[in-house]
Amino acid sequence: MKTTISVIKADVGSVAGHGIAHPALLAKCEEILAKAKEEELLTDYYITNCGDDTELIMTHKQGEENKEIHELAFNAFMEATAIAKDLKLYGAGQDLLSDTFSGNIKGMGHGVAEMEFKERPSDPVVVFCCDKTEPGAFNLPIFRMFADPFNTAGLVIDPSLHNGYKFEIFDVMEHKKVIMNCPEEMYDALALLGSISRYVIKRVIRKDDNEIAAAISTERLNLMAGSYVGKDDPVAIVRSQSGFPAAGEVVEPFAFPHLVGGWMRGSHNGPLMPVGQKNAYPVRFDGPPRVMALGFQIADGELVGPADMFDDPAYDPARKQAAEIADYMRRHGPFEPHRLPADEMEYTSLPGVMEKLEGRFEDID
Repeated sequence: MKTTISVIKADVGSVAGHGIAHPALLAKCEEILAKAKEEELLTDYYITNCGDDTELIMTHKQGEENKEIHELAFNAFMEATAIAKDLKLYGAGQDLLSDTFSGNIKGMGHGVAEMEFKERPSDPVVVFCCDKTEPGAFNLPIFRMFADPFNTAGLVIDPSLHNGYKFEIFDVMEHKKVIMNCPEEMYDALALLGSISRYVIKRVIRKDDNEIAAAISTERLNLMAGSYVGKDDPVAIVRSQSGFPAAGEVVEPFAFPHLVGGWMRGSHNGPLMPVGQKNAYPVRFDGPPRVMALGFQIADGELVGPADMFDDPAYDPARKQAAEIADYMRRHGPFEPHRLPADEMEYTSLPGVMEKLEGRFEDID
């Protein structure tokens, strides 16, 4: 029997703007998922939040894209939204693009990462949760985990990693995908992955045996809604050890706070700051963007943990550097490269401002 991990998230309301999910929302989700576990639909679950996003981490035996699991998450978020509206929380239900479940939660505003696998004798898994950024924020760290020997020593010295991995890459603008092999097609893969707003990693698969290694949510909320209603705030699941990168290699890429799109009004570039759960609360200019890492052992479908992996003083320099980068970027104000480039701003609230200028442009002689 295989185990499935489903991580489904949504922003259904927060306190003091786009800040932090209210405990009452998490409590309502806890009530609903606890009942599902009693009824044996779920094997186990863990509920948390990263900033204003509520995350449901669930294990079960139903496989990926299962209607019952997706409907469970949908109902939990709908009931949490009702509480958010009663409390007049900000952005109540903003990620829910429909109030009617259609059989699959994908395309309805939620972020979804899932993987199904046969458990190893010891199966460590790391769940990453982001706030104030987009799915492409995972391109650089996931690439480094599974294709960069300067990050992952196992690619060089561990025979079980040496043959490399396949990257399933989505073109979120054209709704197409391609699978690329690393290290053989590394340069071609990087040609795509550097365009983080268009090409995003969906899955990583071990070449030797087609075993799933990582899964990332790729939903672009603005493309689904047709206008800006909030940033995507992706999640990812990464397996580690024994044929996969070691846990320390999985979290190592985040020691560099690379620039990602999102931050204030989903319209600015800023550093991705690795934080423990207690600091997954972006405040300054609604940021800077945050990422947290929760480590679990999977034992017969049960979630043993989590270990709060970025709650480590070794990441203090990265946090300090992120704060310094935030200072530098903020001093650009409304100018690029702090503000996103024009093609990305088309998916924000800026077009509403530009409409007023439509009739004022003249041809240049």
